Order: sequence, then C-alpha cells, then structure tokens
Amino acid sequence: MNSDNTAQNEGPTAYPRAASLELRDVRKQYPGSSRPAIEDLTLTVPAGEVCVLVGPSGCGKTTAMRLVNRMIDLTSGEILLDGASVMERKPPELRREIGYVIQQIGLFPHLTIADNVATVPRLLGWEKERIAARVQELLTLVQLPPELAERYPAQLSGGQRQRVGVARALAADPPLLLMDEPFGAIDPIARSALQDELLQLQARVRKTIVFVTHDIDEAIKLGDRIAILREGGVLAQYAPPDELLAAPADDFVARFVGVDRGLKRLALSRLADVELLPLNGDHGAGTVDLQTSLRDAASLMLADGNRPLTVVDADGKRIGQVTLELISSALDHRPAASDHPAP
Repeated sequence: MNSDNTAQNEGPTAYPRAASLELRDVRKQYPGSSRPAIEDLTLTVPAGEVCVLVGPSGCGKTTAMRLVNRMIDLTSGEILLDGASVMERKPPELRREIGYVIQQIGLFPHLTIADNVATVPRLLGWEKERIAARVQELLTLVQLPPELAERYPAQLSGGQRQRVGVARALAADPPLLLMDEPFGAIDPIARSALQDELLQLQARVRKTIVFVTHDIDEAIKLGDRIAILREGGVLAQYAPPDELLAAPADDFVARFVGVDRGLKRLALSRLADVELLPLNGDHGAGTVDLQTSLRDAASLMLADGNRPLTVVDADGKRIGQVTLELISSALDHRPAASDHPAP
C-alpha cells in the first residue's frame, strides 16, 4: 500500500478503508494453451466502487479475479492495488489484505461460526478480546443473530452461511473485497435479499469490490461499473450500468444485455429521481413511495389499465402523480454518458 494514503480513522486496522485497483494490459496464458485466458485487459476500479465482471462461460471472469490476489500469477502486464504492484507482495501477506468470498462459501466445517469469522484476525495476531468484539460487530453488520456464533456451518441455511462468508471476508477490514459468484447457489428469493443486503452493507462500509457473476441483471443491480468480457478474456465494454444499457458498444454487448435493456434502465431510477406531475384529484391505480423504481411503477400501471399512480413521501403524504408518459419521457432524457468515464 502507498504510505501516503490516509489510513482510516475508525475500524480495526490501519488499512485505507478502500483502495483503487488498476489492471494494465493484463494477460494470462496457461502453459500448453493455444490462446490466452485473459488478453490485454485494462480497467480501473476507483476506491469505494463496485466493479462487476460479467460475460459468457469461459470468458476469464474468475481468472481475472484470481490474478488480483495472486492465486494465479500474471503472464504479463501489471495489477496495482492502491498504486502498488501486487507482484511486489508475498501472496499470503497480500491475501490477508484482500477479502475473498466464493460461491461455495468455503467455511471450515469443523469450526464454529465465530471461529470461521476470526480466521484472518488470528493469523494477524490480534488479541482475543479484540477478535471477540470484531466477530460480534460483524455478525450484527451482516444481520445474523449473536446466538449463531457458537453454531457450526452445517447448522445454518445457505443464505446464513453466505452472510458468514461475507463477515469472514470483512474481518480484518480489508480495502478490497473479491466476490466470485457468491450468490450463485442460493435460491432466487434469498438471492435477491442477499443482493439488497450487500448494497446496504456497501453503503455503510464503502469497500472497493470486484464481483463476478454470469447474471447481467445481478450486474446491473449491484455494479457502479460493469466490465463485459467476451470469449478469450477480451474486454468488450466497461461502463456504468446506465451507459451500458443506453449505448452498447457492439452487437455482442447488445445481445448480452438483452433486448429488454430499456426496461432494465427503468430499474436503475426511482420516482425520487423524476419531477412528478401535480395532483389532480384522481388517486389513480394506487399509491407508491418515492423509492419505487420506474420499472416497478410502470408495471403497476400496465397491470391496471395504464392509470396513473399517486406518489407519497416517507410520511405517507401525497406529493404528486406519475404516468407512463412521464416515465417514458424520463428515460428519453436520462443522460447515458458517465460522469466518471472509464479509461
């Protein structure tokens, strides 16, 4: 880590709360292979943002992630974490500063939940009292009751085990979190809930996160930026979700994000983001709050004869109306360009 990076004022470590990640012309070719798994991959993840790697099977998503924490090593190129090359660090030392969550969760079955979460702090030599306090703090953070601390992984549901995996990855308060299809084995209802919880968690801890998924809807929901890879580990497009949906770089990206990309864009905005129409005495098809997505509002109106919806604030007070025409206009005028263009 750069010594001039301001250390966090709060929390259990002296690491920066979040660190930038930069991949420069990264290439990985396995011995005996006729083509690279990753080819000339260049992208930057600003500190505190979520970057989602997505693409078809075999496009190198997980390979790119494993290059970051040196589970495999580069063929050529550079990877910089907080401005310093990961190749200058010993792999075990580097991995203790990078949280890692995988689909299979990887909890130690013979250890209690508390001991699983405490794995990295113990390796770092923390005192017992400090570890115990951190474990309780993290179980609260990932919305698990404290009585689960003394249970074993087999005694928890899949969603609970995944929360423990996230808690363990955050135990030493690392500046970078790698998440490799962490919700892929979870049922759809629990998966959606875990996605929501991750967004809430990120709003509190503001880590730099690299998230691998094969699900474009998950990528759009979670990512500040999305990197779409094509077969052979070639970057097809790297952009914020709205830009990606509004202006796909080519036919491959357009096909991958889907023909319903206009509807997907509606899911990115809330009624709080648009200028509502004045109340006209017609309560319409029902009421919705300001945090309702434009997509959900449109769906409700389509299901009830295109009648407008009345919008209420946090106190339940009626403050305006929304129509399908207003939503269509908001989508037409929403800027597609990013305020933070990718390199």
